[in-house]
Amino acid sequence: MTLFPSHITSMSTEVSSEFIYIQSLVHHGTEGKSLLLAVETRFTLDKADIQGTWSHTRPSGTRTTLVTFTKNATIRNMMYRERLLLKVPSFSLLIHKLQRDDEGDYHLSLNIEFHNRTGLVMKEERMVQVTVDVPVSSPVIMKSPTHAVIEDKANVTWTCSVERGTRVVFQWLRDNVPLGVSDRYHFSKDNSTLLISPAKKEDRGTYHCVASNAVSQGRHSRSLGLSVYYGPYNLEVNTAQGLRTGEVFTINPGELVFFDCRADSYPPNSYVWISKSHNSTQIITFGPRLEVVFYQLAQAEEYLCRAFNNMTQKQDEAQFTLVVASLDKEKQMQQSGFVSPLAVITVCSLFIIGCMLLFLLRGSCHPKRVLMSIYNRPITEEKKPHRSGHEDATEDFGIYEFVSIPGKMESTQVSCRSLSRLESAQDLHTTIYDVIRHVPEAPSHSFL
Repeated sequence: MTLFPSHITSMSTEVSSEFIYIQSLVHHGTEGKSLLLAVETRFTLDKADIQGTWSHTRPSGTRTTLVTFTKNATIRNMMYRERLLLKVPSFSLLIHKLQRDDEGDYHLSLNIEFHNRTGLVMKEERMVQVTVDVPVSSPVIMKSPTHAVIEDKANVTWTCSVERGTRVVFQWLRDNVPLGVSDRYHFSKDNSTLLISPAKKEDRGTYHCVASNAVSQGRHSRSLGLSVYYGPYNLEVNTAQGLRTGEVFTINPGELVFFDCRADSYPPNSYVWISKSHNSTQIITFGPRLEVVFYQLAQAEEYLCRAFNNMTQKQDEAQFTLVVASLDKEKQMQQSGFVSPLAVITVCSLFIIGCMLLFLLRGSCHPKRVLMSIYNRPITEEKKPHRSGHEDATEDFGIYEFVSIPGKMESTQVSCRSLSRLESAQDLHTTIYDVIRHVPEAPSHSFL
């Protein structure tokens, strides 16, 4: 014996059973247009008898039977017979010219009795939800107040409305970017109104709204700009000349210097330059630029730039000290960790000159060659009577030069002639002290 499924009811997006299949259980209809509640049967009508109804339950709870049908006959409610059509053999329901009253739940109830299973009736039910909406017209945007507002002192209210449309959803954008959550943004329940309280500098930009519903794609409004008076912010004084250290500017004597004073503000600021000296102040000029012509300063002088916004009634000041002094740029570079190219060239040049002088000195006097010539004398010369330098003190008297011990050529003032007069290597060990000790006791006129 074959068992058939009994009563099956489902509210999922796609419902599938052995006998009936409805693709969508939620339909969004447009007022004045047709809507088809499509049903797909999955059994052969020739092998079964059927009986069914379509009924409508309004949001108020009122239920009305729309059509009753069998495989061979259809009975429609007289109130709807001009707008309803039952499609056989699928038993889909087509509704012409939807009205707002057509919203609600549509219930399909179907009894099926197969010929080979007489007395066994299969019951299938489905529920379909229908909404009826009016398409959205182009939204209109408005702003209050219409003029520019002062930062931190005013609120701005934006409204977005449509002439036609049901269940409209609104969205706000600034410079084509959706507005995020902020403590200063306050939206109405349907987002049709936006209150900015208070307005800030960052609220500047171009605003527009987007309106949509279930049967309309997003419709964009025209754009409106919001201007906010703000500032001054981030006041700074700068110059391309001289040297700056914190709030002190140092310039060269005779140098023409331009100082620029800038601050972020709308509308643009008005600027005034003030000189402070000897406990007194004096207005020098107006405008964002100050021209300082060289003059001798007895001491450092202080200047002040004042920016004032006429709309916000706010102001800001920047003070600095100007000193006239000769700037040693090479010294400054060395103090900063840099070496002047001229100093590098000078050191290299001195080193090359020193090397050349040493090379010329070694070329004109060769101490090593002289010593070698002494050691290489003939044997007959080496065997001459040894003279200690004390036999005839008169011959020892004269002018002597110091000679370094061979192998320790530390002095650069070695005389080649003094080395050549030495008769043996032993003479190299004679000290100046030994010679001076044997100065003859001759009269002083012998020096002549």
